[in-house]
Amino acid sequence: MNLSKRLEKNCGKLIFDCTDEELFCGILKTVSELKTEQKNEKSKKKLYYISAEFLIGRLLECNLLNLGVYDEIKKILSDNGKDISRIAELEAEPSLGNGGLGRLAACFMDSVAHMGLEGDGVGLLYHYGLFKQVFADNKQHEEKNPWISENSIINKTEISYKTEFSDCTLTSRLYTIDIIGKNRTNKLNLFDIETVDESVAKDATEFDKTDIKKNLTLFLYPDDSDEAGKRLRLYQEYFMASNAAHLILEETIRRGGTPETLNEYAVVQINDTHPSLIIPELIRLLCECGVGMDKSIEIVRNMCAYTNHTILSEALEKWHADTVAALIPRIMEIIKELDRRVKTECQDKSLHIIDENSLVHMARMDIHYGFSVNGVASLHTKILKETELNNFYRIYPKKFNNKTNGISMRRWLSVANPRLEQFIVSLIGDGFKDDYLKLKELEKFADDDEVLQKLIDIKLENKIDLCTYIEEKQGRNINSNSVFDVQIKRLHEYKRQQMNALYLINKYLDIKRGILPKRPITAIFGAKAAPAYTIAKDIIHLILCLEDIISHDEHASLYINIFVAENYNVSWAERIIPAADISEQISLASKEASGTGNMKLMLNGALTLGTHDGANVEINSLVGDDNIYTFGDSSDLVIARYKKGSYKPSEYYEKDKRINEAVEYITCNKMLEVGDKTSLKRLQNELINKDYFMTFPDFADYTATKDRMLCDYEDRMAWARKMLINIANAGYFSADRTVAEYNKEIWKL
Repeated sequence: MNLSKRLEKNCGKLIFDCTDEELFCGILKTVSELKTEQKNEKSKKKLYYISAEFLIGRLLECNLLNLGVYDEIKKILSDNGKDISRIAELEAEPSLGNGGLGRLAACFMDSVAHMGLEGDGVGLLYHYGLFKQVFADNKQHEEKNPWISENSIINKTEISYKTEFSDCTLTSRLYTIDIIGKNRTNKLNLFDIETVDESVAKDATEFDKTDIKKNLTLFLYPDDSDEAGKRLRLYQEYFMASNAAHLILEETIRRGGTPETLNEYAVVQINDTHPSLIIPELIRLLCECGVGMDKSIEIVRNMCAYTNHTILSEALEKWHADTVAALIPRIMEIIKELDRRVKTECQDKSLHIIDENSLVHMARMDIHYGFSVNGVASLHTKILKETELNNFYRIYPKKFNNKTNGISMRRWLSVANPRLEQFIVSLIGDGFKDDYLKLKELEKFADDDEVLQKLIDIKLENKIDLCTYIEEKQGRNINSNSVFDVQIKRLHEYKRQQMNALYLINKYLDIKRGILPKRPITAIFGAKAAPAYTIAKDIIHLILCLEDIISHDEHASLYINIFVAENYNVSWAERIIPAADISEQISLASKEASGTGNMKLMLNGALTLGTHDGANVEINSLVGDDNIYTFGDSSDLVIARYKKGSYKPSEYYEKDKRINEAVEYITCNKMLEVGDKTSLKRLQNELINKDYFMTFPDFADYTATKDRMLCDYEDRMAWARKMLINIANAGYFSADRTVAEYNKEIWKL
């Protein structure tokens, strides 16, 4: 049956006569049929990628693409007066992640399936996700973000397990989402509880955190600023780990393995520290199966691998032993035994799993009782080895390795930027879709003015599309002929959105003084701040206040504008990234493990304005100094400054006129007319007296480099040449390459 007839059958009527909703359901049925025709070959060993987040985004277009029918379906619909993009919008965006950690996990799952490897994700089925971000009074407000409906892509299974806590036993229910690749379909396994009650949450921050049987799977990263919130997170993490462990053991036995041979049939990738309890839980289950403690530890140590995503101490989870003992006493007994063994061999207290303050260090347990520890960019891994985890590296040098992050090129080029992909195909053919390193062939067009002009034209068309989308979603009119300066990433002080904001204040005040930019500038932000992260929310407030002031200034808004995407998510990213000119990657050197937004923006022809941090270093090495704009202190200098405790932000504030003027503006009368005095004053004081992530030392260099970048933009052909060089060298950052390295060196599927 041809594809058109199949779609008509699944819709129950002629395509021309279908509504978008009927076509959406019909396409879902068609996808389900096509995936069953794939050969899902079994391997002896299977990957279980465990993560608190999977920011998968809408899947319909990606699934059609991976099944090889996207273009045909698109044409069938178009021939009948239907628009595939409009139909795809009907899919609710899964609220299963927040930032780079979750997006990376989603890209990896896509690549694992694309490459024909047998590997499933394991996580939780959050009903409301992180939260829906709403702007009011120039502030972020958090609301529930429901996404599960009758037409959701989740599939309910009959699989269920019991998780025992000291005060209750929870019964799980497994739901799955198909992860469809070119060569096989894998699963994203998401565990829920049968007793969950969505009605208990009034909003994203106000609900009874103690009613675990009703609230456990409602929210991703519930506010843990109080004890009830901390306990809820621990309930979530053990529930995830316990269900994952049960699933792994059950599937292994079904595949012909035994508890004693578990590590021959399964490999576990622990994505950040949230799933770390999988280690003691697997040991517990093996012991229950009659495997001795020594053997159980050996099996688990040979099957668990840990990915470190940060050197921020607050992100390396620590739980008080009393809390763990109170909730999951048997697990605490096992952790104590694991710690006892470490202390027998290691006198260095910094290596102990349970420290002198009775804190249980998840990352330390992962390193001791896993067989692999990887960083996610060359600089990040270097810092882990030389400073942050040097004590572990000295005793386990063979465990440490680097796996530079990657992105799903299929989503971030084929789906997000079809114009660019089609143009690339016209230049070098479509062989790059199987090996993205072949994008390098584009470099032969670096001096072809016709090709460079086409890149400029494609960028403008994408900007016009984004402007239309912004007007539809938020009612703002954006100048498509302005420079699109983009900073889209989780709102955190170390990512330094505040530095960008201070620059924009200076630029706005220059315009008021008659110093005009050569071309209008549109600064585009997208970010959510954690509900309890006060300073991060203050930074959002500052940016929204600036947006308000400038948009109502008839003269200044001709030259500069700020736009903040409300409830930033994958769908927003798919529209912003192809339209971006400047990619702001301005985290404090040594603090960003890798970044993946930098890779997506590079692939789509945005030029990086970045510090010597994370994967920026590798982007620099690939494109050369002439095709990236770097600034700021080195990671070595930053680390040394922290060690000495020598940084005093007040000295910069007093000496640098541009810093002083921008910081003073935060609480000027104009700002206080549209903003909250307490919030703005608190942020101002934080910058002057603390500035923990060192905005001020890098500010002058950032300003000069960004101004030079804006000046360079006016030589359109030279700028387009830089765009082409970036696109041509983005292939290294394919998640396919990263996953191939994981498989060759860690998983060995």
